[in-house]
Amino acid sequence: MFRSAFLAVFATIMFTSPVSAEESTMADSWLPTLITETPEQGFDLAFTMARKAVTTTQTDKTTLHALRPNYSTDPQSLIDVSGVVAGYFSTIAAANDYWRD
Repeated sequence: MFRSAFLAVFATIMFTSPVSAEESTMADSWLPTLITETPEQGFDLAFTMARKAVTTTQTDKTTLHALRPNYSTDPQSLIDVSGVVAGYFSTIAAANDYWRD
């Protein structure tokens, strides 16, 4: 059950239009750039993006924390999260030209 709910949330996130430039400026953005110095920083950014997607989708912190014991012990949920982070990391790597000199 949680897996299907997780996938529904993920689909909503992936197919929701981004905020337009007029609605947000670089100065007030939590994500002003995808450019990072190293692949490790890129991975950290991908993980942050995944966490931000969850907290943006589930704004009720009580519900968010109540659900954590369910997915934190479910191996398939953890694998699914890895896939989300991998997708974000792929985007970040491309934005960084795969950290080529």
